[in-house]
Amino acid sequence: MIITDRMKKNPAVATPEMSIPDAKAKMKAEKVHRLPVLDDDRRLVGVISEKDILLAAPSPASTLSAYESNYLLSRLKVKDIMSRNPHTITKETTIEEAVRLMVENDLSCLPVMEDGFLIGIVSKSDLFKILLELLGAKHEGVRVEALVEDRVGTMAELSESFTKAGINILSLGTLDGPTDDTKVLTFKLQNADEEKVRSIVKPRAKSLDIRTV
Repeated sequence: MIITDRMKKNPAVATPEMSIPDAKAKMKAEKVHRLPVLDDDRRLVGVISEKDILLAAPSPASTLSAYESNYLLSRLKVKDIMSRNPHTITKETTIEEAVRLMVENDLSCLPVMEDGFLIGIVSKSDLFKILLELLGAKHEGVRVEALVEDRVGTMAELSESFTKAGINILSLGTLDGPTDDTKVLTFKLQNADEEKVRSIVKPRAKSLDIRTV
């Protein structure tokens, strides 16, 4: 899956000269937590987030009144507190690469660029929604987590056994096991009961968790 399939197209944006209260109001109106910042040539120059605004606001422990705090904040512009030179991706970037960039650089969003211009944005919440789909979490069924030997054919054998038993596989995946010679296989299954699934998986698993969710 690539980003173009899941990014928010034509996202709401801010300008460097926009006041902080205006940027905050725009985030609220658009129901977003961050805004890409575009200059007069529509080039991306930064990103401003609710966190940036919160950090720029006077501390609640200060002796300033609410009026004074709001006044000081109103004098700031987006360019004063935005994050500059943000990491970006293209519409052809894979979901996996986007996740890796976010995790490695502690990012909450990634602007999507094409020929130097902003065409979309993807956020952590977008990627969480994709994760829910990949795990089959939107559908009721039997969830299986099995610690197995890391060898060629293990997943294929289980998948074939499920198919022969008339069990529908909604999702499947692999995670690293606790040792180099193991893997954790995860399945979300339908048309199955826990005991039937257990009888198929248990002979091949070092440990097993099965539950209906």
